Amino acid sequence: MTLAKVIVMYKESILDPQGEAVKNALLRLDHKEVKDVRMGKYFEIQLAESVDPESEIEKMCQELLANVTMESYRYELVDEVQQ
Repeated sequence: MTLAKVIVMYKESILDPQGEAVKNALLRLDHKEVKDVRMGKYFEIQLAESVDPESEIEKMCQELLANVTMESYRYELVDEVQQ
């Protein structure tokens, strides 16, 4: 079995209102060292051995997990040992 760890983030050119809200809250809590906050989505997806994990994850990201107009994504594939 393969585990895919997928991270989806807004592209740098896209305003991140949630990240901005968190940054402002941290600054109000006196965390003056905070310069920027970007928020994103994280997915862990287990895939059957019978599929090509890279092509499946690419397809999932393009079709559903990321809005490729506004978001970028990256992923890591990890082979899991079955017990």
